[in-house]
Amino acid sequence: MDTVDPTTVAGRYGLTPRQVEEFGAEVEAIRKRVMDDLGETDAAYIRKVVKYQRGFEVAGRALFYLPPFWPLAVASLSVSKILDNMEIGHNVMHGQYDWMGDPALNSKMFDWDNVCPGEQWKYSHNYIHHTFTNILGKDRDIGYGILRMDEEQPWHPYYLGNPVYAFLLMVFFEWGVALHDLEVENIVNGTRSIEQNKPLHAGIMRKVKKQALKDYVLFPLLTGPFAPLTFVGNATANLVRNVWAYNIIFCGHFPAGVETFTEAETEDETRGHWYFRQILGSANFEGGPLLHMMSGNLSFQIEHHLFPDMPARRYAEIAPEIQELCEKYGLQYNTGGIFSQLGSVFKKIARLALPGSAKKETVAGPTAPGTGQPLVPEDVDGETRVRASAA
Repeated sequence: MDTVDPTTVAGRYGLTPRQVEEFGAEVEAIRKRVMDDLGETDAAYIRKVVKYQRGFEVAGRALFYLPPFWPLAVASLSVSKILDNMEIGHNVMHGQYDWMGDPALNSKMFDWDNVCPGEQWKYSHNYIHHTFTNILGKDRDIGYGILRMDEEQPWHPYYLGNPVYAFLLMVFFEWGVALHDLEVENIVNGTRSIEQNKPLHAGIMRKVKKQALKDYVLFPLLTGPFAPLTFVGNATANLVRNVWAYNIIFCGHFPAGVETFTEAETEDETRGHWYFRQILGSANFEGGPLLHMMSGNLSFQIEHHLFPDMPARRYAEIAPEIQELCEKYGLQYNTGGIFSQLGSVFKKIARLALPGSAKKETVAGPTAPGTGQPLVPEDVDGETRVRASAA
């Protein structure tokens, strides 16, 4: 029966099951067109980024031999680490370049410059987060087990420290990511045992030793009398990468208007419903080509959540089409300037530290020209269109 079901996510927006599947088919058509078009231009792009990343790393390491150029060495190494983690590592581990057949860019073989083991990241991020995006109780990226980032999370006096925990997570972000799979909050509440974490703990320790040996022992020693400066420089570059990655990721997941969902309303999801939820649970920010590249193209978080295995350089190309689809079906397409989005994130962190039934912040969805009224989907001659709300 093709009627609006208010118990589903799409039902909130007045869409019938058939309209949701039409929406999903249009999204899937965009995906198929782009994936069928992948080729040498995409391969050349990622190889060029890898070349730049390695060049920045070599320059940074070499400049540590010249103490007057220490700030430049740190800047160069920071750019290298950001490119490695964002535009290369995150995207390669999503399988965006598996089609190339290049072992160095294969999701099963790639290892990034980060203390988090790649295999654990692919489970907690690629599988858990991208499958159950923003479903309360299933997606642990909502607050990462330490923050209150949604009004539906019950308040506890612990959350008075929300801004402090957020700051510490930003500074030590790669360590927070590395420990994410251990589910420390579930050990504290008794739903997970330390015994269950032993295999994960071993993998984390192996990766931590490898990273610590490289950045804090081997490369400092190679610079001889300048070892202390190199040690501090490597630590500073890691800090810069942590702060950058944290802000980019929070910009894509926690600005005002990003929605969360219950397990009940996401049961028996079709592909169309899944696409619908990914759009509502993500946010973009605007900028130029350099910002997009340095963010791993996660400035297009909506497009990334729709197509996580599509080469990220293609997101800018399809973003206008996705935005048009959102307008057609009366969906919010959450985007704004990076500082505006970050500002709303920081405001949310502070607001949710306090008790009380905080009201969710929203952003304006698409409106009908000349009316200022929100668009509502309707069926006209078998085609989904939108009209201005009578409200």
